[in-house]
Amino acid sequence: MNKPELITALCTCPDEATAAKLSRGLVGERLAACVNIVPAVRSIYRWKTEICDEGEVLMVIKSTRSRFDALQTWLLEHHPYDVPEVVALDVSKVADEYRAWVESSMGPEG
Repeated sequence: MNKPELITALCTCPDEATAAKLSRGLVGERLAACVNIVPAVRSIYRWKTEICDEGEVLMVIKSTRSRFDALQTWLLEHHPYDVPEVVALDVSKVADEYRAWVESSMGPEG
């Protein structure tokens, strides 16, 4: 049996309430096994012609490569930003027990 390829996806939100709502949705839809919400990140970025300096909340999303497209589509539909950050990082090393937990949390299509 092939082991699922794990990813960690990152997505910023305007506040903790939004991050919690999105996180519950991702886990509820089995698009993520777990989401950590990291409060009080500071983002400096260019939006259109302005340089912005904003407080945000970071979601650290544990998922699988096979679910990334669905995860991204779901976030784009439910996120309040016009262009939400959805960045996936490949996980090259992971404990077998954790991989098994992610797989079981996400269901048979994980």
